[in-house]
Amino acid sequence: MNYDGILIGIGTFLIIGLLHPVVIKSEYYFGGKIWPVFLIAGVLCIGFSLTCAGRVLSALLAVLGFSLLWSIKELAEQKQRVEKGWFPKNPKRK
Repeated sequence: MNYDGILIGIGTFLIIGLLHPVVIKSEYYFGGKIWPVFLIAGVLCIGFSLTCAGRVLSALLAVLGFSLLWSIKELAEQKQRVEKGWFPKNPKRK
């Protein structure tokens, strides 16, 4: 049996599930100015996925990389959700 697809699916589920609170906390503590960190990390993960020999690891690195790039968009949307009052605003940040 080939479990590669199942492992990639589980890994994708975990990556997306873990990045959701990371985006929320990043916007809370740093605001939208942290987006370059997501960009650099995403590009690096995608680059590493191209050079990785293992299929599962390569796929998971690509999923992580593109999820980090997608997080840039989510970071902007999170800012809008905070402005609407759906999420708390950090009182220490102006």
